[in-house]
Amino acid sequence: MKGLIGLLIVALIAGYISWAYFTRSHSAGPQSTPLQVISSTEAQSSLLQIAQAERTYFVEHNNYATLDELISSGALLPERAKRPGYSFSVDVSPTAFTATARCQPQPGQTCTSLSVDETMAVHSVQ
Repeated sequence: MKGLIGLLIVALIAGYISWAYFTRSHSAGPQSTPLQVISSTEAQSSLLQIAQAERTYFVEHNNYATLDELISSGALLPERAKRPGYSFSVDVSPTAFTATARCQPQPGQTCTSLSVDETMAVHSVQ
């Protein structure tokens, strides 16, 4: 009898944990659509490609480059800096760069702007 009660308690705890996990993982936001998630992921990928192009450019030229310079030098393909719903820019200094993907939300939708720097870490930008 004690074994049955223990098994029932374990089953209830496992059920609660499963319910809590799936409730949180599916609540990304009321206005998050699969298309928005894909677009954000593509923007992150583009930012990382821009950051890698900056690193390569720095090794070859001993300085960081603007987005136009990266494209004109061939370090970055033009389509890598274009994603629907985002505009890309790069701010440079002699020792650092910040590439930014500014979100351009459609009416009734929300999205997050992103940035990456020489550390290759992608961050949300307000």
